[in-house]
Amino acid sequence: MRMKRNLIITLVATAAASLLVACGGEKSSNAAGKATPEAADAKVLTKTAPVVVSDVAETVDFTTTLLPYKKSFITPQMALRIDEIRVEVGDHVKKGELVATLDKNQYNQSAAQLRNAEQNLGRMRSVYEAGGVSKSQIDELTTSVTVLRETVANLERNIELRSPIDGVITGRYNEPGDLFAMGANADGGMGVLQVMQIDKLKAIVALSEKYYPLVYKGMKVKVMAEVFGDREFEGTVNIVYPAINSTTHTFNVEVIVPNAKEVLRPGMFARTEFNMGNRQSLTVPDVAVQKQMGVNDRYVYVVKDGVAERRVVELGRQVADRVEILSGVSAGEEVAITALSKIKNGSAVEVVQ
Repeated sequence: MRMKRNLIITLVATAAASLLVACGGEKSSNAAGKATPEAADAKVLTKTAPVVVSDVAETVDFTTTLLPYKKSFITPQMALRIDEIRVEVGDHVKKGELVATLDKNQYNQSAAQLRNAEQNLGRMRSVYEAGGVSKSQIDELTTSVTVLRETVANLERNIELRSPIDGVITGRYNEPGDLFAMGANADGGMGVLQVMQIDKLKAIVALSEKYYPLVYKGMKVKVMAEVFGDREFEGTVNIVYPAINSTTHTFNVEVIVPNAKEVLRPGMFARTEFNMGNRQSLTVPDVAVQKQMGVNDRYVYVVKDGVAERRVVELGRQVADRVEILSGVSAGEEVAITALSKIKNGSAVEVVQ
């Protein structure tokens, strides 16, 4: 009886242990099985923004070279020896300022001849009134005096060279003692000095003929000199040339650029930006646009019915914090703007505000 009772106890204990193991295994299995559906049902939380129609500026860029507003070669009208040059390259001068003098010998000789001729004419007029000479002789003397006066006046203008404009000296081609020769200098002009007005500059820009109806005098233009990067200067259209080039189908526009501090310099390479008006176009926040690694494709995630769809898009212009979309989306669609690194094509997403 005792052995039978021990056997029953052993069997009961074994059965209980088996039951506990079975229950534990079922619990573990259920836990593991439950994790898979939870992972499959996980959604990426994201915010979205609508694709909207916005005003986008129609801007076009053209390259050009900056030019002085005015420039002049300071030149005597005859070959004379240079006596003194009073300015150096880089000096600022005023209109009418004396910048150089030339040899006065010829002027002095002609001035002396003029004085003698005028005195002689005065004496001969007294003789003529007394009947001592004919009128034709007086007329001849008068003509000689007139010619000498013109010669002296011309020489006077040439022995003192004055700046014709306010500006800065940009070229000096002779030294004191040189005999000025009437020929082209290193800058392609004839002169002792060159002066430029640069407190404002101008640019001649060639535009495509299709823009002719859109450009007008007084139109504002952005000017960016390459050396200053993206720094903008404001220019104004001063002249719209009336003819179209039949070969290039372009027309010229003169743009004036204020330059009071003389930051810009003649000869600088520049880019001009013309605003030809606004157009209606689709835009999205620029943060929604992603770049495909290794290629130049841009894309957005369009969210519809809780699913993200990857769309390749063609970009247009930047408009503040939005970007123009030329193709790939439609107005009213929603694009993801957050958690983009977690979203893939076909991802389940939940839109949060």
